Amino acid sequence: MKEPGPAHPITITPHPGLVRVRLDGRVVAETRRALDLSEAGYDAVLYIPREDVAAGVLVPNPRRTYCPYKGEAASFDLLADGAPRAAAAWSYENPYPAVARIRGHVAFYPDRVDAIEA
Repeated sequence: MKEPGPAHPITITPHPGLVRVRLDGRVVAETRRALDLSEAGYDAVLYIPREDVAAGVLVPNPRRTYCPYKGEAASFDLLADGAPRAAAAWSYENPYPAVARIRGHVAFYPDRVDAIEA
């Protein structure tokens, strides 16, 4: 486990407005409680509370990824009205203490959904 710091900063802040995720012509997530996670030189990522994602959209995928600053991420396929989108979302089920605020949240790959409106 690595700790964020000056060489690799991570900040988590409340997103100031409405966030919608669209897939296959429908809204599959909508919230005013998203978190912006900014990490080092990467693009910021929006984390949406899982309860603000439509029921039945997230389907567990066996793929796992690991970040030494955040921990192990579980992947999810997305199901709406079209073909399933493989490993299109992820969640840190047990994130490391420095990023504990993203527990219970899910993030979406922008290129695997139709749109992330923020």
